[in-house]
Order: sequence, then C-alpha cells, then structure tokens
Amino acid sequence: MTKTAFGLSIASIAWLAMSCGQHHENKPAPATKTVVEDSGRTIKLPPDSLTLHFFKTQEATQSDLNAELMAPAHVAATVVRSNGNASQNIVLFDNPDITASYTEMLQHIINIREKGNIIRQKKAIAAQKQIELDRFKDLAEHGAGTGKDVSDAKTELITAQTDMAIAETDLANEKTSIIEHESKLKLAGFDPQSLVTAKTDKTWLICEMPENQITKVKEGSSCKLQFNSYPGETFTGVIENVGEVVDNITRMVKLRITIADIQHKLRAGMYATVKFGVSEGNSLSVPRAAVVTVQGKNYVFIKTDERTFVRREVMTASQVGDRMVVLTGVQPGDKVVTDGSMQLKGISFGY
Repeated sequence: MTKTAFGLSIASIAWLAMSCGQHHENKPAPATKTVVEDSGRTIKLPPDSLTLHFFKTQEATQSDLNAELMAPAHVAATVVRSNGNASQNIVLFDNPDITASYTEMLQHIINIREKGNIIRQKKAIAAQKQIELDRFKDLAEHGAGTGKDVSDAKTELITAQTDMAIAETDLANEKTSIIEHESKLKLAGFDPQSLVTAKTDKTWLICEMPENQITKVKEGSSCKLQFNSYPGETFTGVIENVGEVVDNITRMVKLRITIADIQHKLRAGMYATVKFGVSEGNSLSVPRAAVVTVQGKNYVFIKTDERTFVRREVMTASQVGDRMVVLTGVQPGDKVVTDGSMQLKGISFGY
C-alpha cells in the first residue's frame, strides 16, 4: 500500500468516527431533571432517578380510630379507719388548706344537727305554750280563769316563739357558713358528701385536663394509672366526676378518679400518670408524617403514578396516635407520601 493510500484510509476512519460522534450528539438527551408544574402543585421525577425508591407512601384510610389520652395526676386524699370514732372515718388530704376546709365543714355539720335538735325542742315548747294560752282563754271565757293567767300565757308563748326564731337564725347562719367550705372542696375537685360518707380503702386522685378534651372522657368510665412509686405496676381507676369549673388561667378542668386501695399502697401526695382510652369515631385519616405545614396551611403529597406527586391542601382535625384526622383534601385509598414528604415540600415551594 502506498503512503497516499494509507493516509486516505486514516483520514477516512477519522472522518467516519467524527461523523458517528456528531450523529450521536444530535440524539435528544434523556430527561435527567425534576419537572415542577402548576406553581409547584405537580412534581415529576425523571425516569432514571435514583431517588424514586426514597419516597414511601401509605394509603389514606376510613376507619374507627381509638386514641389514648395521657395526663398527670396526684393522690389528693385517702380514707383510713378512725380508732376513736368508728362511725366517722378519717380523710387524709395532701393539701393542709383542704384539710382545714374539710374539718370546718364537719364542725358545721355537727352544729347544724345540734341546732336542728334545738329548733325541734323550741317548736315543741312553743306549741305547748300555744295550747296553754288557748286553755286559759277558754277558762277565762267561762269564768273559770283570770285575765292575768291569759296575759302570762301570752308572754310565755311570745318568749318561746322568740327562742325558736333565734334558734332558726343560728341554723341559717351555720348553713351559710358551711357553703363556703363546701365550695372550696368542690373547687379542689371533691364531692363534700362523698367525703363524709367515704368508706375505708378509698383513694381519690385529681387529674387536670384541657377544656377541649373533656368531652372525650365520661363519668363512670375506667382508666389506667401508673405511679412513680410503683414502676411497672398498673392500677385501674374509675372517673367519678368531671369538674364543672374551668380554671380562668390554665383553662384546665379537674377530673376526680377513685381507686379501691385494698392493699393500702397509695399515700396522699403520690404522683401518677393516667391513661384514658377514647374513641374518635369512624374517620378519614393519614399518617402524621404525611402532613406538612407552610404558612399555617396543611398539605400532603399524593403519588398518582410511578414518577408523579401532586400537592393537596388538607383540612385536619385531631391527631390520634400517629395518625391525623383529615376533613378535606384526600379520599380513601389515596397514596400519601410519608418518607420524603419534607423533600417534596422543599421542591414544591422552592425552598
């Protein structure tokens, strides 16, 4: 082969290689960028994206939701037997002010009983004096009695009626005084009458709950308690009362819980955690991790196909465990993004 022919062959190969390279460069490059459309509402990932497997989804479901509310509580009072008075048990409070109010109330109860007995006696005396006055009047009308007898009988009747009125005033004052102490006990979460008639082994706990949660607990329903003093041990209590007053500052409502402490393990002042099982009814919900918040609005990202995610604004209600109740924006069966929702939020809103 001559040098000229060899040179042409080399040139031909080089031109062919360049032509092939140019032809290859003219082919459209595969999509390698994420496409954001409709003001960030739609996100499309490239088909060869290595991040496709990063995004995990769960379905929005319509089902019965049961939640568990937790709240701190303390043993506010225990009942023990009295050695000196078998008819009246002793109530031990964790608060000395409540102890004072309870003691004053008991004293007023005793006074009311005594004054009630005095009034009955005074009424009987006044009734007897009225009978005597009527008898002396009858005698005087028939000439068998004197005017002095009638006058003396009237005086004695007036005296008896005055004594009865004084006793009734004293009783009214006692009843007025007892209201103050009963009110203090009620504000502390207690039922005054239940305290007076309480049997031994009964323990009361006071728990405070936000006012927007009190509709979820019912009087008479059971609850579980765990005490700091007895780790790993669970006690069962009953919600005896939901308070009638909302604290003006904390916006909390007191709940009174009772436990039958037969083994006498509990002491006034002990702390506990109360767990209430509540039902949220049949609701549409999504995982809490699927909900992202931007400028006070809540959103989820729904996977519509292998590469496409659509942003939806949702109206949410309460959180139940790890799920969020959704009122609008999604339908049962929608696949909402849980893992990777924050990354989609950044892409969608340009963060």
